[in-house]
Amino acid sequence: MKKYLFKIKYIVLGTFVSLTACVSDDLANVGDLEDITGPTPFYNVTDVTRSEFDCNDVELWADYDFNFLAGSNLAVNGTDYQWSITPSDGVDLINKNLPILEQLIEAELATVVAIEKEIAKLEFKIPCETDPARVIVLQAQIVDLENQLVIAEEALTDETLENVSNLENQISVLEPATLQDREIIFSFPNPGEYTVGLTVTDNLGKLNYTEKIITVNQAVPTIPVPEISEPSFEDNSLFDGTGDGRDSWKTPSNDAWSPFGAGTTVIQINTDSNPIDAPNLPDGTQAAKFPGGGERVAYQEIEVTPGAEYVLTYFTAFEEDNFGEMKVSILKPSTSTYAEAQLEENIVASRTDSNVGRVDNVFKKHAITFEAGDNESVIIFASNSGVETRLDAFDIVVKE
Repeated sequence: MKKYLFKIKYIVLGTFVSLTACVSDDLANVGDLEDITGPTPFYNVTDVTRSEFDCNDVELWADYDFNFLAGSNLAVNGTDYQWSITPSDGVDLINKNLPILEQLIEAELATVVAIEKEIAKLEFKIPCETDPARVIVLQAQIVDLENQLVIAEEALTDETLENVSNLENQISVLEPATLQDREIIFSFPNPGEYTVGLTVTDNLGKLNYTEKIITVNQAVPTIPVPEISEPSFEDNSLFDGTGDGRDSWKTPSNDAWSPFGAGTTVIQINTDSNPIDAPNLPDGTQAAKFPGGGERVAYQEIEVTPGAEYVLTYFTAFEEDNFGEMKVSILKPSTSTYAEAQLEENIVASRTDSNVGRVDNVFKKHAITFEAGDNESVIIFASNSGVETRLDAFDIVVKE
């Protein structure tokens, strides 16, 4: 038995030596095995589409641009890239460096560009603004910004102007993009489906191909963020620089919206005159104050986009001498009385917070998520009970 094991040991050893010799550069006429690994192509794609719509959601223009970056599994061998696209009619090729250079120019002219964008925003709003007083204010703001623009342009240094000129020259001499570029921007003429293929060839002439179906979706208008007037109950925070912090939060009718059927419902204002020494307000120096009797309410109707989803945030603070609550509701615009505001059929969403576990007069942030549904507007409605309560810093965003 030992004799057979001995023979097997030498057979294995001989085989190992033989295999080692096959890859030894010291042996005559024997070299490394041929590299038969071909490239495995892949690519990443990023949608960089831009568009603009007017205030009636009519498309003004759209650039259906997609950035493509090719790659392969080969870390050492040189590679060549060849893109293909079907259908190709109307598809433009953009050098990947063009948007980079354009952004660098904007960075050099940051102040000028920021003012120009603000002017464009205001000019965008005016055609669809129905309130003449707001139009006058917007026009005055544009005149002021145009004056600021002149000053900003005159303040540009020679160094900045030279940098911009150099960047513009770089743009003027950019090589046209080709289907052989590793990174490229395709500008599609229209929404639809396009087959984008990529062939990668290594330095040994081996190649492989991959493709994807790229879906270019129709551009849609950005959902505007609703405007909440006097969101932090600050003086002079209305669009025209006026207001006492409460003007936007008054009910259409005291009697109809009073929890008790009569009497004033106008909220009170709590002022923190020295926020540096007592920084307990979430924003500014004023907050809405609701007496413990529950007779005051806050009411504001805001415009929303049907079908959109929103997140409303705000802060509350309570006295601690008794149990107290604050209820904030999102109501359908057809709600016309306090009694109707209590009916589930009229409540889009609501949240009730109490002073249990709270610290006296310390503000805490809350959030309500709601869907606009078919509504073009909703009512923000707030009421309290039990103890003196404060409300501050409303904000709203479109939920992504």
